[in-house]
Amino acid sequence: MANAEVFKSKITVYVVACWIVAAFGGLMFGYDIGISGGVTAMDDFLIKFFPKVHERKLHAKEDNYCKYDDQLLQLFTSSLYLAALVASFGASKACRIFGRKPTILVASLFFIGGVGFSALAEHKWMLILGRILFGIGVGFGNEAVPVFLSEIAPVQHRGAVNILFQLFVTIGILIAGVVNYFTSTLHPIGWRVSLAIAGIPGLVLFFGSMILTETPASLIERGKDTKGKAALKKIRGVDNVDDEYEEVKRACEIAKEVKQPFKKLMKRSSVPPLVIGIMLQIFQQMTGINAIMFYAPVLFQTMGFKNDASLLSAVITGTVNVASTFVSIYLVDKIGRRKLLLQACVQMFICQVSIGAILLTHLNTTGTMDKGLAVVVVVLVCLYVMCFAWSWGPLGWLIPSETFPLETRTSGFAFAVSSNMLMTFLVAQAFLSMLCHMRAFIFFFFSAWILVMGLFVVFLVPETKGVPIDSIVERVWKQHPVWKKFMDDDGPKNKEMV
Repeated sequence: MANAEVFKSKITVYVVACWIVAAFGGLMFGYDIGISGGVTAMDDFLIKFFPKVHERKLHAKEDNYCKYDDQLLQLFTSSLYLAALVASFGASKACRIFGRKPTILVASLFFIGGVGFSALAEHKWMLILGRILFGIGVGFGNEAVPVFLSEIAPVQHRGAVNILFQLFVTIGILIAGVVNYFTSTLHPIGWRVSLAIAGIPGLVLFFGSMILTETPASLIERGKDTKGKAALKKIRGVDNVDDEYEEVKRACEIAKEVKQPFKKLMKRSSVPPLVIGIMLQIFQQMTGINAIMFYAPVLFQTMGFKNDASLLSAVITGTVNVASTFVSIYLVDKIGRRKLLLQACVQMFICQVSIGAILLTHLNTTGTMDKGLAVVVVVLVCLYVMCFAWSWGPLGWLIPSETFPLETRTSGFAFAVSSNMLMTFLVAQAFLSMLCHMRAFIFFFFSAWILVMGLFVVFLVPETKGVPIDSIVERVWKQHPVWKKFMDDDGPKNKEMV
């Protein structure tokens, strides 16, 4: 079996440009995550679209945990992810039939359309329609970009290259925090400016996607062998790509035998990557990260920070998020995926339990928390965000993108993306209500999930560091003590090709 040392490659300016342009799909996703919480905390936005919420916010004696509890307000944030969930399956088909590059281009068009409706909204339906269009863009982008990055990356750098997607997500969150901090003083159009600025990375992705090369795997899978080999030479920066080309071609020949990949996913041999792909996405959200990143300004206001201070605190957490993602880029191909995931479980558990304990004992339903303790909570949030950013954030996208065989790669990753969007939708739609009813216990709720996640990694998540993407079945699944039982090629279920 070929190994990583056989596949020669050089890092060229062109291939780096391809990585960065594609990763702008992550920046769009991150900008939305970061912008939503700040916009929903702006008085001008609440007065125009959610006046009842604004009235509750003005009442000093209103319950600290419940003053933002409004289903329509939460729908503003969460509707995007419901749309993305549905769109991810169409994106999977587009990726397979038309290729990764056109799918990324389509994502940029939906992003731009969503920005237009959101920033110019005069009625709630325009606001929600903008979010839905943005959500379709997220569905297409989150499906195509991680697969694109994994397929064009050299095996020895695949982890770091794929994590560019998550790095740009964190950069988008940070930019959104900075934008919200400054636009919160622009009355009454600050929220419009915040939403409109999303058009800038959307345009970068649109024009930049035109310079992208299609991935060799996608070209060869669609019968364009000559173009596929030329693309492989272009992204590797060397002429001698025969060994890697033959391996990709073999994977494509197997893929061509599978006429209905979604049915293939129901086969016993598809269980390991499917279970891990779906569960990693569910666990990624059940860490509680998006509950914090969506509503960081709202959360900090709940603890007694003034509006400007809460937005500044969100900028601080965003900065930590970006900086910590570089740790993952550096370490993921050195120490591997499993160690990062397990270390983070320990650190996140301690942070979540500590935050819950402080809020439980020191934040009453009315009034504010002691400023010193509030600062401690912000520090704990930063420590929590830090370890998430070098583990479950990027690896939740990396591992599913590299563990599916080519014949089910786009359809399998569609299940992973849709699982992420479903859980993100549920968390975004439910968090403010959960905060109202569970109060500080919501952090203990997420802590319990982190324990389950750690056990899942210990027993079921294999190490994929340094394994060529089209050799995963032989070198990972068939060697794993649990999952190898699902890889019995002699079994009748696996002999049948749909």
